[in-house]
Amino acid sequence: MTAHGFFVTGTDTGVGKSLVSAALLHAYAALGYRVVGMKPVAAGAEQIDGVWCNEDVLQLRAASNLAAEVTEIAAWVNPYLLRTPVAPHIAADYQGVSIELPRIRDAYEHLAAVADVVVVEGAGGFKVPLSPTRDSADLARHLGLPIILVVGMRLGCLNHALLSAEAIAARGLKLAGWVANRIDPDMAAYVENLAALRLRLPGPLLAELPYALQPDARAMSALFVPKKLAALLK
Repeated sequence: MTAHGFFVTGTDTGVGKSLVSAALLHAYAALGYRVVGMKPVAAGAEQIDGVWCNEDVLQLRAASNLAAEVTEIAAWVNPYLLRTPVAPHIAADYQGVSIELPRIRDAYEHLAAVADVVVVEGAGGFKVPLSPTRDSADLARHLGLPIILVVGMRLGCLNHALLSAEAIAARGLKLAGWVANRIDPDMAAYVENLAALRLRLPGPLLAELPYALQPDARAMSALFVPKKLAALLK
């Protein structure tokens, strides 16, 4: 494997992991790197022209710049596509599928062999179950990648972010950085909450994303500081 990889997790579901993952891909691509996004487990799909598709996976593919060069990339990007939009272990059970970490690791290694940067988007929060015995934290540890935490800036985010950081450290993983994504435009004491997170989270703040009704990943990528992104690759 030659690529630098990152595992993007969130303080909860619906906090903007796909947006941040795609923005990271755009940002690294703008710096001249070969980039590819990966969504090992995607729950929730619809048929488009007779093919089952997941919105998050499509967003990652659109932000990657290797799709046209590597024909096998689709299978590697999303090893497990589950149709029901519920917790992954439940969706897998509905579909009669067993989520196997070695299969995901194998797909990641294929991507890492052809890219400079691989951004792996987790499902839900850091400890969302993937099977009766495994969760997303087990997957992150199995891949051994540094973590980028997406903090959904809303009431309760301090507790969620700090608990997530503790869980990441407990698994022996590095919090490479975090992103503040303002998902509640009316959040009280936003500045004060951001300051509290800056003081308490062990990794650097990589970007502060403003609230947007229809956020655009390419536009948001401009809010990431190139020097900070380059530092993550050292």
